[in-house]
Amino acid sequence: RPDSCAEFAAHRAARLSVALDTVALDATAARLRVAGAPDLLDAFEMAMSLGPADCLVREVERNDNDND
Repeated sequence: RPDSCAEFAAHRAARLSVALDTVALDATAARLRVAGAPDLLDAFEMAMSLGPADCLVREVERNDNDND
């Protein structure tokens, strides 16, 4: 469920002190943009992959370029 995913992501982002932007959220998917220190982004990615049972992470797109 995208709403569950978005709620979980917001909680984890706050705990890790990374910036979180919800790019898109609909009945089938949540698309998020996260910014912060690389190690914290790694932790966020891991948390999301282990996240709530009703939130399946199918794809992670990573761009570590500070200019984007």
